[in-house]
Amino acid sequence: MSKTIARKKTIFSCQHCGYQSPKWLGKCPDCNSWNSFIEEDYAPAAASGRDNRRGAAGYDRPPVLLKDVEVTDAARTATGIIELDRVLGGGIVTGSVVLIGGDPGIGKSTISLQISNQLTAAGRTVLYVSGEESVAQTKLRAQRLGAGRGGEKLYIVNQTDLALVTQYIRELKPDAVFIDSIQVLFDAGIGSAPGSVSQVRECAGILTQLAKSSGTSVFIIGHVTKEGTLAGPRVLEHIVDTVLYFEGDRFSTYRILRAVKNRFGSTNEIGVFEMASEGLKEVRNPSEIFLSERPKDVSGSVVVSTVEGGRALLVEVQSLVSRSNFGYATRRAHGFDFNRLTLLVAVLEKRMGLALESQDIFVNVAGGFKIEDPACDLGVTLAVASAFLDRTVRADTAVLGEVGLTGEIRSISQIAVRLNEAQKLGFKQCVVPANSVKGLKAAGIGITLIPVSTLKEAMDLIIEGRAKK
Repeated sequence: MSKTIARKKTIFSCQHCGYQSPKWLGKCPDCNSWNSFIEEDYAPAAASGRDNRRGAAGYDRPPVLLKDVEVTDAARTATGIIELDRVLGGGIVTGSVVLIGGDPGIGKSTISLQISNQLTAAGRTVLYVSGEESVAQTKLRAQRLGAGRGGEKLYIVNQTDLALVTQYIRELKPDAVFIDSIQVLFDAGIGSAPGSVSQVRECAGILTQLAKSSGTSVFIIGHVTKEGTLAGPRVLEHIVDTVLYFEGDRFSTYRILRAVKNRFGSTNEIGVFEMASEGLKEVRNPSEIFLSERPKDVSGSVVVSTVEGGRALLVEVQSLVSRSNFGYATRRAHGFDFNRLTLLVAVLEKRMGLALESQDIFVNVAGGFKIEDPACDLGVTLAVASAFLDRTVRADTAVLGEVGLTGEIRSISQIAVRLNEAQKLGFKQCVVPANSVKGLKAAGIGITLIPVSTLKEAMDLIIEGRAKK
């Protein structure tokens, strides 16, 4: 009597998109990435075992009519962390899956324990699955953060087996589950190692279906690659409902939490935190923090306004221009797009006649913030011109406007929100595009507006001593 022996088979999976091939490929035919295939030993589980896991995760529920689905007002749960709730769109959606990514040491596990503490303080049941730390080590970190002082509804377990984790979830029926991290979790039915493409994809899929069927909100912590993207296949980001990224230097004080995907809210909102010994502290007024150390009466310093969602932030743009000692001038930008900087420098050379071709130009956004708003173009341009001419810009002036290739100043969006933030921080005047001033008369803006139409006009009015030359 013959027996069927289940043998492992070797497959190659793309680390970026999860595309699988029976042989190694130099270039992925799906995402066009090079040298991204890794070898995996894959042994498919028995059909009965796979069906049992799928059924337990909620695959056996029949279809229902949309009109029969009831949605209650308690569909969201506030975490008690205002900056996080803003990024999530108002709180945690019941049954949602949130992926948290970021560099090592930037605060992913810290924010997870702080959320756990807030939820348990509100009477919610939380399960924290730590696959990288023992229970005692997690307790030490929780004590340092002031989390888990109540302890009645915060469960901690050190486990990496997906079958046991799903069993704990079904038994405890928690309101929220934290997986730290998805790269160490494994499904015994897959022969590849934990952290591989197949393991990450399968574990995330089962956890997602379990969250949808049980109403448990799941937070998954994901590692990042050396390029700064989430490790594992891109399908991991497609499976979950929300993807949150921590931005900022791990050696810096401030952290910025940004949603790059959110099925239940906007992806334009950000949350600002300060890393302290007791964990991540909310920064309620980021503009004041970013401008707290701004020098006075120094050339090359300009304050600009950028909008993230419904929030306007004022940040300082610094520029340094010095004569190059080599044949090729250096251009560097930190927190601002390099290609955009090159374009603005070319406009200064061509339209304003500034001899910048032999000058090293450095631009930095203070506080480690990154700006992509075109409304900051004029501020960056004036900062470079101010540094080159060694002329200062008035410290009580904020600058708004997009710069065109012909040197014209184009209108910007949400100007009233930007001006209100500038007025709140004590700025006396603001440079704005002339076309953006038309609808502001009835807005009650208590700040002096300086409308400009061209870059030359802005430089003559704002850079001190420019008009006298």
